[in-house]
Amino acid sequence: MAILDSGGVVTPTENGGGEFVDLDRLRRRKSRSDSNGLLSDFASRTDTVPSDDVGTPADVRDRIDSGADDAQETANLAGDNGGDTDIRETGGGGAGGNADVRFTYRPSVPAHRRARESPLSSDAIFKQSHAGLFNLCVVVLIAVNSRLIIENLMKYGWLIRTDFWFSSTSLRDWPLFMCCLSLSVFPLAAFTVEKMVLQKCISEPVAIFLHIIITMTEVLYPVYVTLRCDSAFLSGVTLMLLTCIVWLKLVSYAHTNYDIRTLANSAEKVDPEVSYYVSLKSLAYFMVAPTLCYQPSYPRSPCIRKGWVARQFAKLVIFTGFMGFIIEQYINPIVRNSKHPLKGDLLYAIERVLKLSVPNLYVWLCMFYCFFHLWLNILAELLCFGDREFYKDWWNAKSVGDYWRMWNMPVHKWMVRHIYFPCLRSKIPKVPAIIIAFLVSAVFHELCIAVPCRLFKLWAFWGIMFQVPLVFITNYLQERFGSMVGNMIFWFIFCIFGQPMCVLLYYHDLMNRKGSMS
Repeated sequence: MAILDSGGVVTPTENGGGEFVDLDRLRRRKSRSDSNGLLSDFASRTDTVPSDDVGTPADVRDRIDSGADDAQETANLAGDNGGDTDIRETGGGGAGGNADVRFTYRPSVPAHRRARESPLSSDAIFKQSHAGLFNLCVVVLIAVNSRLIIENLMKYGWLIRTDFWFSSTSLRDWPLFMCCLSLSVFPLAAFTVEKMVLQKCISEPVAIFLHIIITMTEVLYPVYVTLRCDSAFLSGVTLMLLTCIVWLKLVSYAHTNYDIRTLANSAEKVDPEVSYYVSLKSLAYFMVAPTLCYQPSYPRSPCIRKGWVARQFAKLVIFTGFMGFIIEQYINPIVRNSKHPLKGDLLYAIERVLKLSVPNLYVWLCMFYCFFHLWLNILAELLCFGDREFYKDWWNAKSVGDYWRMWNMPVHKWMVRHIYFPCLRSKIPKVPAIIIAFLVSAVFHELCIAVPCRLFKLWAFWGIMFQVPLVFITNYLQERFGSMVGNMIFWFIFCIFGQPMCVLLYYHDLMNRKGSMS
């Protein structure tokens, strides 16, 4: 089908030849009929189209193709009813349907009218829907993992102990439980300091000094309790995670109130409505809300969906049990049957890391889903907390830096608000500011793992600090070779290699420490 310079099109006729269709004549015929406006629309779209579609933009070629298709359909119908432009459904009975079959797919009608990409080509792959391939992957994963589960049960039997959730030995962790309850004292102390500043009882430097003492004590006290008590690893990790969360909230509370006071007392206010006040209710809501950044008020949802909460809680129980099954049935046997990865054969260490990577990846993904999607959304729903952006599409991260900006939004917002931009405002360059942010993250990652293990090898610390050069390397690879290279490097370094290696290192160092102590 060619678009001619004279403003017409060539359409196939009944005898297989071609007939020139004058668009001006078709427009005049349109004015005398009550058709659907197909010819006039096509004529108006093709009057300004160049005579050849080679080298024209894609949107122009699309309009040419659609106009040619419209003219072809019109010509087919015209050949059947002598120029009448009434549109009939193709494939129907009677003479009209037979005419459509005869004229729609003539051999003279071009089958290829413009350049197109294959659906899986690099230029078009992200413009297509891959729901079918996703379903295939889910089916394959279910089939493969079902076989692995059956094989594991036949080889090892049922390894999950009855005291997996709770046992009599858990009662010895009561000091850690009491420590968790006593952490509520520190927000009250921070509120007291802010109240005294509001009432002009203490000066600003004294308030800053007291906040520093409160935040340092809030971290050191749980560390001391955990190291002094012979508690289980899971109890220690829970206490240290809660300690880090409270510490981040206290820093945000003190820093935000300091900034509000500064704005309220400044002569040139950015916002005239800014006023400094202290509310115990707002602090209590902030301490339990699923956020680490303090502000006097938050976006709120209208109501609590009780049925939705019940469904999410059921998912939380199911996926938590699935995590426990993978840990007890797969990860523990692999780790116990391994050697120290840095003190043995290199090929053996690589084999152990790769074998551990798949179940470890399942546990990590389940942990992310349970905490960031299920638990934080449940908490937000119960508190009517409106901002539910707890994560972004980190699985599409094009670099390591993109991953750290998207996978944990509460921590990312806290880092940007209280570490990164304050460093920039203090005239610290961008790269040192990034290093400082990663340094703070590395310290708390090490606390959450090393303190419950009572083992200070700094594996978690160096694992986080190793992300800094990876950020710049993957950014360079993304700009040089495209997004997929950085995404694959992220998945390999972080999930396939990094996490299994840390698990093996901490396990064997812990076993060696217990062996030396005994």
